[in-house]
Amino acid sequence: MSDLSILFEPVKLGPITLPNRWAMAPMTRQFSPNRTPTEDVARYYQRRAEGGTGLIITEGTTLRDLASSGSDAIPAISGEVPVAGWAKVVEAVHAAGSKIFPQIWHMGVMRDAQASGHPEVESLSPSGLLLPGKERGRAMTDAEVAQCIEDFAEAARNAKAAGFDGIELHGAHGYLIDQFFWEGTNTRTDQYGGDMVARTRFACEVIRAVRAAVGPDYPIMLRFSQWKQQDFESKLAPTPEALEAFLAPLTDAGLDAYHCSTRRYWEPEFEGSDLNLAGWTKKLTGLATVTVGSVGLNQDFVSTYASEETVGTTNIDGLAERVSAGEFDVVAVGRALIATPDWPKLVQAGRLGDAATYSRTQLAELV
Repeated sequence: MSDLSILFEPVKLGPITLPNRWAMAPMTRQFSPNRTPTEDVARYYQRRAEGGTGLIITEGTTLRDLASSGSDAIPAISGEVPVAGWAKVVEAVHAAGSKIFPQIWHMGVMRDAQASGHPEVESLSPSGLLLPGKERGRAMTDAEVAQCIEDFAEAARNAKAAGFDGIELHGAHGYLIDQFFWEGTNTRTDQYGGDMVARTRFACEVIRAVRAAVGPDYPIMLRFSQWKQQDFESKLAPTPEALEAFLAPLTDAGLDAYHCSTRRYWEPEFEGSDLNLAGWTKKLTGLATVTVGSVGLNQDFVSTYASEETVGTTNIDGLAERVSAGEFDVVAVGRALIATPDWPKLVQAGRLGDAATYSRTQLAELV
């Protein structure tokens, strides 16, 4: 095994310093009744912090509006009781020596109104499209867009008040912010539609509103992806030049870092270069980047959705070398951390062979 020490060195992420380069990727767990994280949720995250994860990025936390959430078991970052629950989570993670960000999330049209527990609440999106040509819910009015932007800002204020070290905005995987990005779900003809750069306007207004809410020295990270749950082969930006044009207004709006979601971290993003999406994003913006995508798994994480087979959790080929080369700054781990809370410590000790395998059945419990 190569020298992995660089993965355990402190690293800057915007204005804060993480104790090492390992992050927990956000993963929806739905163990928060009445939209409120419990003591079990606090202990779940604390165990990963105790296990050597330097940055915990929580599961998606939803907004004030019920249209942002697909279930009352998904935690909110709005309301006195949920925010107080998160303050206890933050306290537990800080006690273990790690930093913690909430992922702030609006599902948009990916929300199934009938399955949400609130069928009376319509699902909203830029254009009422689940994917090209397939309608679901309805398009947001200008007033609803403005209110949604303020709801993101309120969520960020709540996160800061609860003691979180920064926030992540979920702009990936076909959810609301990404629905504005994608031409397949954004056919608006107003200021929030148009070409690829014009379609960043909603996200830019969210970022600026969040920045105004939290101040200049509080980290804001955006998670984005080329692929969508609606279309795994989609590419927002097919070339480095297009990616640069897409990222420029988002960076200028006030971001500190990008969380670059791919299905397989080891794959080049564009022909002619070995850089992955996080590598290209860092090169084009100069900001810190987090890479993610089947880290630690011996097969594509997408294939774990439906399979009952166990998945090995030892694949970290080339990570240290790529960090040393400056390609990206932080490595986010998902399912391997569900299987083995102390996975980073096992990496550091050279004992990855002791890591548990991952199985989809593990999602049925919060351990």
